[in-house]
Order: sequence, then C-alpha cells, then structure tokens
Amino acid sequence: MISAGLPALDLPPIGFGGAPLGNLFHAVSATDSGALLDRALGAGLRYFDTAPHYGLGLSERRLGAALAGRDRSQLLVSTKVGRVLDPSPATASKRDGDGFDVPAAWRRRRDYSRDGILRSVEHSLIRTGLDRFDVLFLHDPDEHWEAASTTGVATLAELRDEGVVRAIGVGMNQAELLTRFVRETDIDLVMVAGRYTLADQTAERELLPAAQERGVGVLAVGVYNSGLLARDRVPDDTTFDYAAASPEVVARARAIAAVCERHGVSLPAAALAFPRRHPAVTSIVVGMQAATQVDETLERLSAPVPEDLWQELAAEGLISG
Repeated sequence: MISAGLPALDLPPIGFGGAPLGNLFHAVSATDSGALLDRALGAGLRYFDTAPHYGLGLSERRLGAALAGRDRSQLLVSTKVGRVLDPSPATASKRDGDGFDVPAAWRRRRDYSRDGILRSVEHSLIRTGLDRFDVLFLHDPDEHWEAASTTGVATLAELRDEGVVRAIGVGMNQAELLTRFVRETDIDLVMVAGRYTLADQTAERELLPAAQERGVGVLAVGVYNSGLLARDRVPDDTTFDYAAASPEVVARARAIAAVCERHGVSLPAAALAFPRRHPAVTSIVVGMQAATQVDETLERLSAPVPEDLWQELAAEGLISG
C-alpha cells in the first residue's frame, strides 16, 4: 500500500546516486554494496536516488534491502519511470548490453503511458520493499517528448496531487528538452546530468534561468562528467560523457585543474562546489562505488573553495563570469 498525505519535500544539499549499485560498468559484490550503503547512512546521507534502469532493478533491490527497518520518515527516496522491465528468459544467459554488469534476464521497454507509469511504480515498490517514494522522475524521454510531456507528466501530477509522492520531475542528460519541460509542464524538479559542471555549463544558458523563473528545483548530477573531473590529475585516457575524452576536452580540464592547484583546491572538490554556487541548484547527487568514497566525497564537499578561484577560472574563460 502506498502512503498518502506526505509532508512537503526538503531535499538535502547532497544525495546518493544509485547507478553504481546496479553494477554500472563493473560488478560490485553484495557485501561491498551493503557496506557502501551502510556507510552512507551512517555518515548522515538521507536522500537516495535509484531507477529500474540501473542494473535491471538491481540498484532498487539493493537500496531497499539497506533501508529495511530504518526510520523511513528520516529518508528521501526517488526512482524513475519510463523504462518498464519485462522478463526476457531468452537472453538470461547473456550480459546486459546497456552498461551494467548484470544478466540480461529483463529487457527495458519505453513506456510513458499512464498504465506503464503506474505499473513501473508498483514494480519499483516491490523491488525496494518500500511503501512509497518521495520523488518520481520521468527517465530520459529524449525521443518521447509527446508522450512524456502529456500522459507522462499528467500521471505523475495525479500521483502528486493525491499525496502519493511529494514531488515529480524529469531527469535527462541534456538541457534543451529539460528547459521545455520546465516551461511547458507542471513539474517540481529537474535532474540534469553532466550539463552543469566545471567542464560543461550548457544548462546555464536557458535551463537554470527558466527553472528560477518557474520555481522548479534543479538537481545537478554527473558533476564529474563520468570521470573527467574525478581526480586531481587528468589522465590521457580519461572519459567524458561515458566515452573517451577528446584531446581538447582533456586540455581544458587540465587548465581548470591547474587553476585549482594554484588555489590549493583539488579538482574533484571544485567540481562538487561549482554547481552548488548557482541559486537554481537545489542539490547535487553523486554516485559512489565503495564505502571509502562516501568519506572522500564528504571531505571534498566540506573543503573551502576561495572566491578567487572562481574569478580566475572566469578570467581565463573556463567558466562564465
């Protein structure tokens, strides 16, 4: 049974991104994923984001197991709709071909219809063992604007208006279509991946101003741009948007790192701090793969970043002024 009559949403400054729990790119053992979530909860993280897409439901199952028996009133959980999981016994002996190291025992099917969304939510509740979600996002509707912006948003709005969820939104790896959702639909949040970072400020042109104007909260995710900004030194073989970074992108990241070094700030700490400077950004959501990364992330988050650093980056044309 889904709980109704939920209080207003209050997102913390940082959330836990659940894609690595689904074995993103490589397998994480059940023991390690459990230790990771225990450390995150012990460190005071209280917002957790997941999706059926992440490991064909594995992320949702692992998160639900970690949250079982905990005080749900102190935690916020979001998941996503738009990719329904259908059984696929014919491919169960193969590995998932969509970036997650899991058996392909299920297949993803795009469905932004009312029935598809309600089915997706119910199945996510079963996988997590939770009685409710606090936020529901339409997941990557890049080629599905018509269905997502009409029946998709309307169905989520219905769940919100009934008090089933506290907030609804859209999550994507691009800023342009998110801007349309902000301007043309009744949503509360957008989750923008990789488009408001030290390396890519695409969202600053239209999405962030539109969100401020409409009172829509922005969650910045992918702040390391899939690895480019995750280390103090930018290696030649680094990745950007989950592909090999071009020499031009690497050179720009190294120029940013050099400015950070002059100011005594690590590149990853600056990457975490940058999106939080904008008043439209409500929270950042960071994916973590090991328990040690929880402490590392929180240490980076608390590192002081002098205003002079941002001024020098702007003067060198590496961020907008």
